[in-house]
Amino acid sequence: MSAQKRRAAVLGSPIAHSLSPVLHSAAYDELGLSDWTYDRFEIDEAALPEFIGKLGPEWAGLSLTMPLKRAIMPLLDGISETAMSVEAVNTVVFGPDGRRTGDNTDIPGMVAALREHGIEQVESAAILGAGATASSALAALARICTGEVVVYVRSDTRAAEMRQWGERLDVEVRTEAWEDAREALTAPLVIATTPAGTTDALAALVPERPATLFDVLYDPWPTDLAARWSAYGGAVVSGLDLLVHQAVLQVEQMTGRAPAPLAAMRKAGERALAAR
Repeated sequence: MSAQKRRAAVLGSPIAHSLSPVLHSAAYDELGLSDWTYDRFEIDEAALPEFIGKLGPEWAGLSLTMPLKRAIMPLLDGISETAMSVEAVNTVVFGPDGRRTGDNTDIPGMVAALREHGIEQVESAAILGAGATASSALAALARICTGEVVVYVRSDTRAAEMRQWGERLDVEVRTEAWEDAREALTAPLVIATTPAGTTDALAALVPERPATLFDVLYDPWPTDLAARWSAYGGAVVSGLDLLVHQAVLQVEQMTGRAPAPLAAMRKAGERALAAR
């Protein structure tokens, strides 16, 4: 594969903050793929069809971030069951014939990140938030949670959406008001999917012996909630863990080389974040 120049990139808007070029480039270096390059492009929904239409045979794949994970779907020739389950594609792989296949590595990436921290299965879980990442979290929990998932939301509309996702993913979902989110902190697994600062007020409410927190943020890190959780002896899975594990799966799909170098990719991500 490395005998010919190959390209990949991450698309989205805004995109300047993305760590994907750092992670994928580290993988290429470790795998000896000296003729592979990975870039970033500021692309919104309106510009996406033209961008995709101009890609040549040197392209191996794309990573998609917001707001393109759904917008890319009509432009693809095939979509995996995993991506269809949450109607979101974060990975496109180009076949030798130019066929475009979409997948979602966020979901198995979450499962892999939890497994790395010793979480194979839980009896119940709580999700903080109800946005796009929350639906991916619910899909991940469909694979490892044997009981109820309680989702803490700010609106009745979001609550209804999460219950619908639960039915679709065959997960037992109960929704509660955000004002009661402190009750989530006693769950065997808490997945925080909210924007930076949203869970800061919950930090003071962390119980003395918390279980596991999966906070999908990675910059700034640690969040107030993650810092208090860790100080009280609880296990913490970070957004960087998720980012690296989903990128590992992308590298494997795009390059055809497995396993991708998880340790080298994580180190590169940590260095990049420390330099910010």
